[in-house]
Formats: sequence, structure tokens, C-alpha cells
Amino acid sequence: MAFQLRDDVLGVFGDEQVTGKPSGDDLREGKRTVLIAYARETLPLGSRRVIDELVGDPDLDDAQIAMLQRTIQDSGALERVETLIADYVRRADRALSGARLGNAAVGRLRDLARAAAVRAA
Repeated sequence: MAFQLRDDVLGVFGDEQVTGKPSGDDLREGKRTVLIAYARETLPLGSRRVIDELVGDPDLDDAQIAMLQRTIQDSGALERVETLIADYVRRADRALSGARLGNAAVGRLRDLARAAAVRAA
């Protein structure tokens, strides 16, 4: 879950030089992610309509992408998703405590969970 949520964040806010995908690509593709759902939840009707009209338009320009990014961030959706990511990593860490695995395996799995949550590409 942390990996997928990070992927959703990168699809909206990622740096093309790092991800290899244009920033805002998920917005152009119209992906209805948790990030978009959270933004829609808190936005007033007018702003929600703008998101609904723009998300999924393959011809969004850089200014429209930037406006959508600001709207999503200002709605608190990005912060909520970042909190969710951190919560999933904590849950994974707790699940590994006392696991019937060797210390090396547990350490690698913890590293993997953290890497999935903080990846940039």
C-alpha cells in the first residue's frame, strides 16, 4: 500500500528528471487515486468541478498541471496521503516484530518497506 500511494504521489508531483514520466502524468491520464479522492472530499463544489473537468484531459498544459498540484496540496490531500504512507510503513514494521524470520530477513524487509515509501522514481 505504501508503494502504491507513493506511486500516486509521484504521478502527480514527481520530477520528470527522476521518474522518467512528465510531472502530472497521472492527472492527464485521469487516474482517480486516493490523492484525488481526498482532494475532492475537502474542496468546495466549484473547485471540485474544476478538478473533475481537468483530470483526465490529455492536453493539460504546465500551468494547468501546476494549478491542480497547488489545489491538491492546498486541500490537505498530499499531507493526508503522506501520513497514510508513514502509517503503512509503521504497520509493516510492527508486523515484522516477532516474525519467525531471521534477523537478516527482517532487516531486509524493513529496508524494503522504507524504500517503497521514500522512493523518488
